[in-house]
Amino acid sequence: MPRIGLDLPTLLQTATDIADESGLESVTLASVAQKLQIRSPSLYNHVNGLPDLRRHLAFRGLALLKERFERALEGKDGDDAVRAFSQAYLGFAREHPGLYEAVQRAPEPDDDALKQAMGEIVGYAVRALEGYGLRGDPAIHAVRAIRSLLHGFASLERQGGFGMPLDLDVTFRLMVETFLAGVKAMKDGGGEQG
Repeated sequence: MPRIGLDLPTLLQTATDIADESGLESVTLASVAQKLQIRSPSLYNHVNGLPDLRRHLAFRGLALLKERFERALEGKDGDDAVRAFSQAYLGFAREHPGLYEAVQRAPEPDDDALKQAMGEIVGYAVRALEGYGLRGDPAIHAVRAIRSLLHGFASLERQGGFGMPLDLDVTFRLMVETFLAGVKAMKDGGGEQG
């Protein structure tokens, strides 16, 4: 029998708290059970082991990220859309570092539902870049570039990789503005390089 008051949303919130406080690797059935003050076997009433729990965390993270991107991109295009997308991405990584880590993991080859959810997130990067008129390979390169820049910045920041006493938000804005200058150059004909 599941404990009264224990349901999947409560379990996922607890796992999210652990992930965001201590990292995704700290999320184990034992750590979640301990925080909930229950025995680990009770968790199997809600999830099919640790891989399933982490899969649920990935879906939760993707849902929150999707909501954030929807709000950020509403009514925006061009430079403003890319800036809003970038801020939403970094804001999510800062607020939910454990969930951010969960959404970075590749799904199992046969997990079509998780692949689709991850593809929807990539779709927001495409949407943010729509105003530049990039098509085909240049559009793919631009999406890869913005994702790589944002992930690199978020990961380095999380790992304490920026040691100099300069404002990280200024660095982030400079990075995004530099990317925007590059996208404009691609739009003006510089994006068809092999």
